Amino acid sequence: MRILAAGLFLICLVLAAGTGAVQAQTAFDRPGGDYTSLPIRSGDPAACAAACDRDKRCLAWTFSYPATVGTAAVCWLKEEVPAPVADACCVSGIRGSGVIEPRVGVIEYSIDRTGGDYRNFELPPAAPLAACQAACEAEGRCRAWTYVRPGYIGSAPRCFLKDRIKPPRRKPCCISGVVR
Repeated sequence: MRILAAGLFLICLVLAAGTGAVQAQTAFDRPGGDYTSLPIRSGDPAACAAACDRDKRCLAWTFSYPATVGTAAVCWLKEEVPAPVADACCVSGIRGSGVIEPRVGVIEYSIDRTGGDYRNFELPPAAPLAACQAACEAEGRCRAWTYVRPGYIGSAPRCFLKDRIKPPRRKPCCISGVVR
């Protein structure tokens, strides 16, 4: 009886450890182990995670944002689980991880605050999202900003400055923030 109880406890412990702890990693690549790739027309890393979940051969995946590897978003399915490497090009995860975008301070990943725009402008191709945030912080009128990644509405990133704070909407194209 003790062996059965210990076995059930061990199974419950393993199952509990596996729930909710696994998440995709934004701004990480998992180079290597690719057995196929597919375009992701929606530009949404969640579509890549779902493709891996549907393929029994897939153990891990990497989603490349548009304009990083090519003009379109690409999903790389992997037959092994390579170590993650920091790279803003991508979102990576293991089978079953799904995608949960981080919120780092005022920065809201995969969030668009549609509306309230009073000005928008193209940024240099390699401009970080911090350039958009800094532009908003420098203008007293600006209350929020949205940075649109390259490849979603043009080949270069675009910054939208807002004089009103609108509700957040999930969109993989965008990174937003509220400053005042």
